[in-house]
Amino acid sequence: MNHTPDRSRTRRKFLKMLGASPLIAGSGVLAGCLANLLHAAPSEEKQFLGWLENLQQSDDVISSPDQALDVMDFEPAARKAIPPAHFGYLATGVDDDGTVRANRDGYSRIQIRARRLVDVERIDISQSIFGVKWNTPIVLSPIGSQKAFHPDGELAVARAAQSKGHLMLLSTAATSSIEDAIAARGGPVWQQLYPTNVWEVGQAIIKRAEKAGSPAIVLTVDLQEGSNRETLFRSQRLDKRQCSACHSGAYSPFARGKPGTSGSGGFAGFASRKPMFDGLDLSKVTALHAVNMDWDFVKRLRDTVTVKLLIKGIVTREDAQLAVQHGVDGLIVSNHGGRAEETLRPTVESLPEVLEGVGGKVPVIVDGGVRRGTDIFKALALGATAVGIGRPHSWGLGAFGQAGVEAVLEILQRELRTIMRQAGTTSVEKITHDYLVSRPS
Repeated sequence: MNHTPDRSRTRRKFLKMLGASPLIAGSGVLAGCLANLLHAAPSEEKQFLGWLENLQQSDDVISSPDQALDVMDFEPAARKAIPPAHFGYLATGVDDDGTVRANRDGYSRIQIRARRLVDVERIDISQSIFGVKWNTPIVLSPIGSQKAFHPDGELAVARAAQSKGHLMLLSTAATSSIEDAIAARGGPVWQQLYPTNVWEVGQAIIKRAEKAGSPAIVLTVDLQEGSNRETLFRSQRLDKRQCSACHSGAYSPFARGKPGTSGSGGFAGFASRKPMFDGLDLSKVTALHAVNMDWDFVKRLRDTVTVKLLIKGIVTREDAQLAVQHGVDGLIVSNHGGRAEETLRPTVESLPEVLEGVGGKVPVIVDGGVRRGTDIFKALALGATAVGIGRPHSWGLGAFGQAGVEAVLEILQRELRTIMRQAGTTSVEKITHDYLVSRPS
């Protein structure tokens, strides 16, 4: 009797179970290998499983920032240093993390056309946004609760941003205030905005950020309540710590309807460790993200915000056109690093139609899946003004604090200079679509 079909089904079941592990799901590299392995021959399967066993038994994780060869080296170091549930929060996507992987894979479908015999002795990677010149086009995207990764949290990130000359965005759900972040940065920090379901609360956050000196408010529109973050939920099961001190309210904006997420503290308990909510009346707030937001809300916001107003989370031509019509000053093409919804569409593939929608009237930043200097080059060549990174700088933070963030930025700067020199482009403005070609399907 031929048992091959039974063995095949067993193999696929085992590999899918393996893929549910936070060790695998939290790593784009491992998850991608596993996805390919589901269609691999038995000999390839055996080779991969042997490699995985060696990996699990190895202590070959970098112990200092200078040992890193690329930004991905910081991921296992951060996993080793950060508690399981906290790392799961950082690593998670939606459902089976397909959009997380898609963001990364999108860049692999774009090739670079390199020109020769160009004088590339001097390379200028600076970029201007709203008339302000930054050392690089690399933006530190907003990440919430960064003290869950390192005691210095957002302040370490701000100091690294100052050291390397980068623009930083601060999350509404940050564990440091806008005032402290600007002080640590020694300069302006953009304020990301979750307006909640109560207008007065969002308005108060805006006014506080403006008073502190933030030159831009970035409304996030791509994240709704109830994301099915399976990698996060699985990692929480592995974490045996007593977390009541940090999560007194047990409110979770990411797990509506999931058993065990209600708590007497409610939203106020969740916000108690988020300084941007200090002193505000949260009695009527039930959601971090206003699920009833529409373009009338954007108009009202435009009439309220006195600094630059950007929208983060736009991924279509139609919405880009509407944003410009409503007086928005800039856009960030983003799907929240694959943790907003399981569309399986990478942001780098959304970027061209968003750029078409704005028609050059406002700057466009893109984030999601950026891990290499070549990724930054490709996004800039497509027409992005700047490129955001989220997980990579948080890996550096979790592993080594400020020094880790600085090392991540140094690596990306170095890689960007290298590909610019190799491709024959001496400044960011000279990186155009002429340097790209899509990989044949």
